Amino acid sequence: MTVRSLLAGAFLTLLCGCESTGGGGPAQTPAPTPTAVPVHVETQGDAFHPATFTASEHNRRVYLVTAKSSVGDRLGDGSFIVALSGGSTPRELYRLLATPEYRAQVDWPRVHLFWGDERAVPPDDPDSNYKMVRRELLLKVPIPPQNVHRMEAERPNIGRAAHDYEEVLRQVLTLDERGFPRFHLILLGMGADGHTASIFPGSRITPQTSRWVSTPTVSKLGARRMTLTLPVLDAAMRVLFLITGAEKADVLLRVLEGDADPPYPAQLVQPRDGTRYFLLDEAAASKLVRPRDESPARRNGGTRRQL
Repeated sequence: MTVRSLLAGAFLTLLCGCESTGGGGPAQTPAPTPTAVPVHVETQGDAFHPATFTASEHNRRVYLVTAKSSVGDRLGDGSFIVALSGGSTPRELYRLLATPEYRAQVDWPRVHLFWGDERAVPPDDPDSNYKMVRRELLLKVPIPPQNVHRMEAERPNIGRAAHDYEEVLRQVLTLDERGFPRFHLILLGMGADGHTASIFPGSRITPQTSRWVSTPTVSKLGARRMTLTLPVLDAAMRVLFLITGAEKADVLLRVLEGDADPPYPAQLVQPRDGTRYFLLDEAAASKLVRPRDESPARRNGGTRRQL
């Protein structure tokens, strides 16, 4: 199993509740890889637990870390509602989902696509998250246009656009017990500064906000963004972080250990009644695990936690 097929297979497992076979046969659970190395993560109030899944391609490993065991059901009409992420890592996922091998495994008319965040640019701008998804996925799969709900962050009144997006969420999604829309799956990335979606360190978007969609000004970029808020991220049934790159390894460890003060935005994403997953490449996971043939590693003068 390649890293690319693992990425799509993991997504399809979350999306459809089924394992991808890479073909047209019945779904099968992959046999455990003999070189699996435990990966750990801190859950809400619990001890570290090992992950259960690794795969390799040309000496690279991808680690799937599960951080809270609870999943929800589809809506009564069988629809599945996803918030997508921008960036280079999910771009590979979207490309793969658009191939005939994987495209046929999704009941696209029952899928509704939203976005976790968007830049204040037109939908045909090279920096638009929507444009990337449209190019890599939407033009190649049979999803009804009315099931695609982009953020119109290019509108002159971006605050009104955020309010209108909340109304679309209200029309399509069910609400949790706190009154926030509940996605079946939210895809997120994480920057080297610990930001996720368009929630950056120092942001005024807190877990206590009553807003569903916000339009923060990102000081370091000098630009407005539109983003789902933390309570909406926390209301999801499943949150899948896709993180790659050695430059994120130190922050990722702090996020998983939960010891950063003030906390990183990615650290604040804690699904209340759902499951949090981390899909990482070897570089991003380098501070989490120690290869079997390596002597005990040191971090900040201490030994890494190892199961």
